[in-house]
Amino acid sequence: MSRFTTTALTRASSALSVVLLVAGCAGYGPGNLAPGQTEADVRARMGEPTDRTTLPNGGSRLDYARGPMGAHTYRIDVDASGRVQSVQQILTEANFEAVRPGETPAAVRDRLGRPAEQRTGWRGVGEVWSYRYDHRIDCRWFQVWLVEGRVREASYAVDPLCDEKRKLSGGGD
Repeated sequence: MSRFTTTALTRASSALSVVLLVAGCAGYGPGNLAPGQTEADVRARMGEPTDRTTLPNGGSRLDYARGPMGAHTYRIDVDASGRVQSVQQILTEANFEAVRPGETPAAVRDRLGRPAEQRTGWRGVGEVWSYRYDHRIDCRWFQVWLVEGRVREASYAVDPLCDEKRKLSGGGD
């Protein structure tokens, strides 16, 4: 292959990568989705939900978890006629602060959606659910420790991805 052909192919490949990256990111968030739009509009913008729940009023709750690396879960409630009722980002400190000891995993999941990571708890006891979220000042995540089917405790911690980046950049121990 000539140098010209190789350079042209490299440029075309790079341009295609940028286009695909932009197209892929275009559906990350809800953009301008608003109450009154249809579930078809939601799916065209966001794709398939990561979780779907039927609401008591016959509508649906659609969750779009952008993890495990993403820091957002978008929740879109749709009424029985298929119209958007609300659009919100649920991984917020207000929702984290509402988690209380004694709550069930279902209550936590209802408030925060699916966790970015699930692992065995400290010393093999229970399970820890971790939620990456968009915190502008620190690099933190929120963790819920579930023992015997209930929240034992919940707290903030350093996101291990950020801690690893800090170590790699020479800022670690």
